[in-house]
Amino acid sequence: MKVTEINPVELKVFLNHIYEYKKGVRQMVLYTTNKKYETFAVNRLKSQRIPFVIQPVDEERINLFFGKAECINAIRLMVTRPLNLLSPEEDFILGAMLGYDICAQCKRYCTRKARTRVAN
Repeated sequence: MKVTEINPVELKVFLNHIYEYKKGVRQMVLYTTNKKYETFAVNRLKSQRIPFVIQPVDEERINLFFGKAECINAIRLMVTRPLNLLSPEEDFILGAMLGYDICAQCKRYCTRKARTRVAN
């Protein structure tokens, strides 16, 4: 990807996530972006030796998980389908790994679990 095609404003969040990861604020990050930034993002992560995995979202977007190797290894095993198809348990674990508010994750888990009981 040519540098002229990169919009720094659109990548500001990505670069901030890398900064926070390197400072130890985050152990793992999920960043959703346009596919046109994939090459830039991958090159940046590789150059900084940050483990990552890419998951397609749709024709235009990707989910980019990056962080500690043990977290990314778990993501490779757990996130084998679109995020909206994860079980309530997988969704809960993913949210916890991403550092989301644990009480909010508990509430989300209970809501999703209740929905799956009604559907069955």
